[in-house]
Amino acid sequence: MRLLIAEDDRDISKALVMILEKNNYSVDSVFNGKEAYEYAVSDNYDGIILDIMMPELDGIEVLTKLRSERISTPILLLTAKAEVDDRVAGLDAGADDYLAKPFAISELLARLRAMLRRKGEFQPDILEFKSVTLNKATNELGYNDKYVRLASREFQMLEMLMKMPGQVIPTDQFMDKIWGWDSEVEVSIVWVYISNLRKKFATIQAPIEIHAIRGVGYCMGAKDD
Repeated sequence: MRLLIAEDDRDISKALVMILEKNNYSVDSVFNGKEAYEYAVSDNYDGIILDIMMPELDGIEVLTKLRSERISTPILLLTAKAEVDDRVAGLDAGADDYLAKPFAISELLARLRAMLRRKGEFQPDILEFKSVTLNKATNELGYNDKYVRLASREFQMLEMLMKMPGQVIPTDQFMDKIWGWDSEVEVSIVWVYISNLRKKFATIQAPIEIHAIRGVGYCMGAKDD
């Protein structure tokens, strides 16, 4: 398996490369965030070990850029032991795991094995209907390389519809699941969000539509169904 290590301390980097190669990994090493990003986007790695504190781009910035470009390579962050905020920021930005310095080599190897094993079992967290995708990680609706981001409640509503294409979902069910029965919002808010979703379908030219079943609710279908 091929790994990329981004660590600006050359002594640590050299030691990690030696250990990983002894454990049958093929390793490339870089020493700043800019190189880490360039290598990650230009080659196909099975995993990336990314130090947070690096020159030019820090690890969080590299991670954020990679995830924004839909690069899903598993990433293990190396963090300073006391920096809890860095760990939280890294996980929120899309890191698969983190390891605090100083660390035991046995733990590093174990975390790598677990992370790469999960990659083999990974199924994209994406709903699809008629080639239109809904990315549950990014709240993006996509079709033919066109994407539009959905607001939180738009996403919740479309997720319900895409999980049950062709089935009518009562308006009351949307109200219950998304706003809650104790909400003071008028039931007409459902129509407002349906209208917003239809506009976003048009933006990406999606071949799907939401059918209104008068007095009952809504269902997802292909155009001309």
